[in-house]
Amino acid sequence: MTPTGEGTKAGGAASARAFVTLDDLMRLKHRAQGFSFLPRQPVHSLLAGRHASRLRGRGLNFEELRHYFEGDDTRTIDWLATARLRSPHVRVYSEERDRPVVLLVDQRSTMFFGSRRAMKSVAAAEAAALAAWRVTSLGDRVGAVVFGDRGIAVIKPQARERGVMRVLWEVIRQNAALAGPGDAAAAAGRLNEALRAAARLAVHDCLVCLISDAAGEDEETVRLITGIGAHNDVIAAFVHDPMEKELPDVGTATFSLGDRQIEVDASSSALRGRFARDRAGWGERLSRLSRNRAIPVLPISTGRDVADQFRELIGRRQAQRLADAGGRAAL
Repeated sequence: MTPTGEGTKAGGAASARAFVTLDDLMRLKHRAQGFSFLPRQPVHSLLAGRHASRLRGRGLNFEELRHYFEGDDTRTIDWLATARLRSPHVRVYSEERDRPVVLLVDQRSTMFFGSRRAMKSVAAAEAAALAAWRVTSLGDRVGAVVFGDRGIAVIKPQARERGVMRVLWEVIRQNAALAGPGDAAAAAGRLNEALRAAARLAVHDCLVCLISDAAGEDEETVRLITGIGAHNDVIAAFVHDPMEKELPDVGTATFSLGDRQIEVDASSSALRGRFARDRAGWGERLSRLSRNRAIPVLPISTGRDVADQFRELIGRRQAQRLADAGGRAAL
């Protein structure tokens, strides 16, 4: 919902950037560094520890079985083949050249809300751009399922800047559509529809990154994510606004969603208490999804720079500082 009237005067959505441009997302190319979606993570990363084993990274393709030659790594000896053929044989592998990455980018009317630096829709667009620039810089292909109130666009993974630009143009197009009237009824079921499209696109060994506020999630959402995660890696970047955690006491405020509006007395402590409990319950459901399905969840706030948050959540700045400090100590 988007606050209007008195809520906006109290420092609400009017202070948040509402839309993105191509220039905005192009500039993020040079900031897409200092973080990684690969399995090897620093200890402070949200992708470290229990979740690290879930991230497959680039795999290995079996190429051939051949005779052992002096100097070959003994760990590659195939002992069953050696026993069967009565001479040492090794298995030869080649590393996969890339890993397709599929971004699910939410641009529904539920994302058109923000009380700080940017709307949730803008933060999601920035997160998608940073992820796209980063994975293509490492040689991976990037595709997307971009979804809004009016429909879904599916972009097959492509390499290099061409792949990034196709994703960015579609994100910008659907972001701009938020200037028109929203369709709340259509928005509610669009999340699951987008997940079904992602399941068809990411058949196996992909990294699927959901960038959304998870509005409209239900049991079907969990089932779909579980199915995708059976043969792919899944990361969820849940975009939230600070005002969504705790309703501020701003007096009477009007909230709108599409063509519907409701006037709320935000000074009511009972109302604010119910709001906080509902949000806490929603957060717990997401936490259970993360724990039970081993899906890393990256909380992305609209109130802060998204690139900085990526580096803090899945970055390497702390590890690099420790390495630098060790180097200086050795000197």
